[in-house]
Amino acid sequence: MTEPILVLDALAKSYGAVRALDGLTLALAPGPTGLLGPNGAGKTTLLKLCLGLVAPDSGSARIAGCDPRSTAGRARLRREVGYMPEGDCLVPGMSGVETIAMLGRLSGLAPRDAMTRAHEVLDYAGLDEARYREVAGWSTGMKQRLKLAQALVHDPPLLLLDEPTDGLDPAGRRHMLDLVHDLGHAQQKSLILCSHLLPDVEATCDAVVVLSKGRAAAAGRITDLVGSARPSVRVEFQGDADVFARELRSAGLACAPAAGGALAVELPPAPPGEPGADADEVLAAAARASVRVSAVEPERATMEAAFLQALAAGGERP
Repeated sequence: MTEPILVLDALAKSYGAVRALDGLTLALAPGPTGLLGPNGAGKTTLLKLCLGLVAPDSGSARIAGCDPRSTAGRARLRREVGYMPEGDCLVPGMSGVETIAMLGRLSGLAPRDAMTRAHEVLDYAGLDEARYREVAGWSTGMKQRLKLAQALVHDPPLLLLDEPTDGLDPAGRRHMLDLVHDLGHAQQKSLILCSHLLPDVEATCDAVVVLSKGRAAAAGRITDLVGSARPSVRVEFQGDADVFARELRSAGLACAPAAGGALAVELPPAPPGEPGADADEVLAAAARASVRVSAVEPERATMEAAFLQALAAGGERP
């Protein structure tokens, strides 16, 4: 796929007085992309619109070249897109291989091909020994990998993965992230990973979209967004933390608690022609708050800093 995997043009959707998507315009290049945003940002609504499960109020969406508003487009979507939902998609009384084969047939595979592919994707997901057991008795981690297997059974070029690590223990989460990374890189599938966990997106994706209040607060390659994040410092001090934080915010400096009772403070951008930002405003705020600063240490730019900066730019306080 060389064309954009997802093209949105002024896409809008409301539920009563709640504006879930507000004229969202976006184009995503092929590859693994993370979809981030706080609760209510519009992530789930966007996935439902892309799959044709709900209709937009206005605007349009094309995913993998398909128009989800038309019957023909939705039929083609079943072949071109694999969807791993956040909730269970299990049929009572069926084994793992029966479940995957049935869903493969719903995606357009012939019965023999669906059964062959069911065995292949269950092997890939590490479920080979459990394939003939009824899925109702499977663990949460096994059910999550089963959902990934059903998204892969028809070998689609694009995957939509909604919270794939939800409910997993550390070992299960690591296994799932390894599978997602392999799909997006070694197997070169395009995917959209919807998650509220920044480390999951950093570990598996090359690009990211940050939604805020139904709009794209930031979009681009993770390396570019992290590189553009404002510098921040870790400030160790003695004194009233609440007063210090209030003085910092009144000076326009975003701050958040850090380990050891310190504060992580985002520095203002450097004036044009200056070599870089400094901590003068931080020290001035400390003086006004009557706190004693014992250390100011630079912090490495992270995806979290870029995410919080994007939300702040969208008018949303993290």
